[in-house]
Amino acid sequence: MTGRSATWRRSLGLAPIAIVAMVLYAAFLIWPVTQSFLSSLTDQNPLQGSSSFVGADNYVQMANDPALIASLAFTLIVVVAVTVLANSIGLGFALLLNRNTFGFRVMRTLIFIPQVLSGVIVAFIWRSILTQDGLLNASLLNLGIIQKPISWIGTPALATMSIIAVVSWMTIAFATVVYTASLQSVPAELYEAARVDGAGAWRRFTNVTFPMIAPGMTISVVLCMITTFKLYDVIAVLTGGGPADSTRSTAFYLVQVAFTDNKFGYSSAIAILLLALTAIVAYGVTALLRRREAAL
Repeated sequence: MTGRSATWRRSLGLAPIAIVAMVLYAAFLIWPVTQSFLSSLTDQNPLQGSSSFVGADNYVQMANDPALIASLAFTLIVVVAVTVLANSIGLGFALLLNRNTFGFRVMRTLIFIPQVLSGVIVAFIWRSILTQDGLLNASLLNLGIIQKPISWIGTPALATMSIIAVVSWMTIAFATVVYTASLQSVPAELYEAARVDGAGAWRRFTNVTFPMIAPGMTISVVLCMITTFKLYDVIAVLTGGGPADSTRSTAFYLVQVAFTDNKFGYSSAIAILLLALTAIVAYGVTALLRRREAAL
């Protein structure tokens, strides 16, 4: 009997774990997305006792919603800016910190701290820095760089730049860790061979380092984009979507529609749009970067 039980368990293999994973995937992803899609086809409102089926009306309304279009434009600007800045600076930090001594390991740990902090905490810290009487203006005034305080989060252009800077500051930590891990996986023999061939630092980077860290770059770029597409907490604390709704991301607008306007059906349609847009961009960028990896 014991032999039969052991044989039966071996025949099952990892099937039980796979089944549990599939159940969790269905419960926490497939089911919520399905419910949101079904809700997007109604005029659901928590203040009303019942809802009616409206078909694609919510999706048609989105095409004529200037606030939604503005939030999508703002979101795309932040996504592109944060992805470029975080990956460029993160790669630079990784190149500087790619050492195995104790001091460099400590610095890599310290630089990762922004990533483990809550977005709300980060936003509160930066809000105290960027307000009119905050640390940044006080420092610039004391140094004589400016003559009067600058409204870093009080004007649309500067508020957008401030959000990009704060989100990039958080995301750089993740990019640095990914690139550091990629750099440490590059065989030292390749660098030695390049030196023997007379390659300088720049040629070693372009011909050895850059191709070898391409998979890590794909991971970092795509995850940075996905994270920024759903940006809400930093905006809610730092600017509240202002001034004049100029820093209202799509996720922030979605929450406003749902819990301020009580339009659950329409907010569900926006959520499905944001999910589809994120998936399309993520899969498209992944395909392009994978193709680049093969070319390298």
